[in-house]
Amino acid sequence: MSESTTSIGRVKLNELADEAGVSLSTVSKVLNGRSDVAAATRTRVEGILDAHGYQRRMGLPNRNTLIELVFPDLDTVWAMELIRGVENVAKEHGLSVVISETGTRHAPAPDWITGVLRRRPVGVVLVFSDLADGYKAQLRSRAIPFVIVDPAGDPSPDVPSVGSANWSGGLMATRHLIELGHSRIAAITGPDDMMCSHARLDGFRSAMNTAGLTVDESLVAFGDFHVDGGRENARRMLAGENRPTAIFAGSDLQALGVFDAARSLGIRVPEDLSVVGYDDLQLAQWSSPALTTVHQPLTRMAEEAARLVVRMSEEQLESIPRVDLATRLVVRDSTAAPGGR
Repeated sequence: MSESTTSIGRVKLNELADEAGVSLSTVSKVLNGRSDVAAATRTRVEGILDAHGYQRRMGLPNRNTLIELVFPDLDTVWAMELIRGVENVAKEHGLSVVISETGTRHAPAPDWITGVLRRRPVGVVLVFSDLADGYKAQLRSRAIPFVIVDPAGDPSPDVPSVGSANWSGGLMATRHLIELGHSRIAAITGPDDMMCSHARLDGFRSAMNTAGLTVDESLVAFGDFHVDGGRENARRMLAGENRPTAIFAGSDLQALGVFDAARSLGIRVPEDLSVVGYDDLQLAQWSSPALTTVHQPLTRMAEEAARLVVRMSEEQLESIPRVDLATRLVVRDSTAAPGGR
């Protein structure tokens, strides 16, 4: 068995087995992600391994040539951008990509960890808010590096992550509308439990406050980053007499929902209503009118995350990488001065 000693303290596995009150083969099964170990026993062994700082040595010959990419939901337009980025880096290094769909946007499901330990990939790229301490300990004990990409929340300080400048994106989108002459501006951001939703909304508020404009709280809403969220909130906002002349939507899909709501009410974009999205997905340039949006470099973010796990599989980094890539405004046809001036 190749896992003969720990990286800290040179504690032998048979000593750890004695401490856990199990056989050496049981410790080996836990290390290799085997499912034929009782849950209580697995928890006890994992706790002892973690307490001793056990970590598999880098570059083991039986490691698979895989990067694992884990999503809570594959049925999104964002998923393809992230898959493309990881695949680009995998090809550079002669690796393959295995894709898993599990859990919620906050964390993978409990049964996922058993499979990834058995597959023993070069590294794992996760599209989640954070990772439970138990999962982190298990991955680290096998020297399987992991990085969270496009985090929905604020990952723990010990978790490597790659995201984008969400606050700046919200700021530049709103400034664009203000510079066009809009003052009554609405914002439809993402889910209330996602950090990026709040960051984009904070950028919106900062731009409004800096320009000396009042934020009408009836024109601020949390959506779902999907078409329905944009459509439903926009219908409510646009149905009143004192409707907004511009809407900042926290995603391109929500912006398309705003388009649909405006169309149903006989409101023209951009003549009667300016709309800015967020993400710059391919569909943004194909919409009618073509959507002004904040470019979030999803493919590059996934590339950076994949490069990080490859690098971490080859060397011990001195600090935990936290990367935020820049966003930029892409002006198209969905924004204009109020009243089409």
